[in-house]
Amino acid sequence: MNFLEECIQDSLPIWESCLNTKFLKGVADGSLPEECFKGYIVDDSLYLREYSKVFAWGMIHSRDMAEIRNYYSLLSFVNESEDATRRYYLKRYGITDEEIQPLPLRPENRAYVDSMLAAARDGEGAAECMMACLPCMLSYGWIFGELIRRSPGVENTPYWPFVRDYAGNRYDAICRAWAEFTDQACQDLAPERAKKCREIFRACSLHELHFWEMSAHPREDLPTSP
Repeated sequence: MNFLEECIQDSLPIWESCLNTKFLKGVADGSLPEECFKGYIVDDSLYLREYSKVFAWGMIHSRDMAEIRNYYSLLSFVNESEDATRRYYLKRYGITDEEIQPLPLRPENRAYVDSMLAAARDGEGAAECMMACLPCMLSYGWIFGELIRRSPGVENTPYWPFVRDYAGNRYDAICRAWAEFTDQACQDLAPERAKKCREIFRACSLHELHFWEMSAHPREDLPTSP
């Protein structure tokens, strides 16, 4: 078992707890109130804006163009794929990006992005940066793969386009490529640095759990549809 696999195994109980949150159970059976999902989409939009900045710190600490290309591919995926789903639902709810960008991040969201940015900013390089951003990427693939396996009826809910995006072959292939890069970045880490990286991965997995828990409560400051 390599370093990343050890980190994933350590966080699997946390990811299981994510799957069992009220929000994701509601997604699975279609019972989630639409106001909660609308709040999630807005929160995720604000999150992705800050998440993208993690890769900027990764580029700053990069040792060669290969690392920079990796972060560029991550940023491109966030912009082209994840952002497309987000925009689909924003349009459905009659909300524009311009309306939501001034909104504050809820406390759980702010704590999460601050933790990621600090890890990428203060780390020694790619290992810390990837430990900060991978729990989001990899947990989504695991969670939604499991959600479909356990609740196949999700295909008949309004949330299927959202679920489908994170359980397809393309998302899996991209995650594997990022994991391969991370395996290389985490080879032969000094013991203290390895310990810190494990702590970052677990902490960000816990932030994922808090984000899902937060999302079961609708935002009160959303713009109203015309």
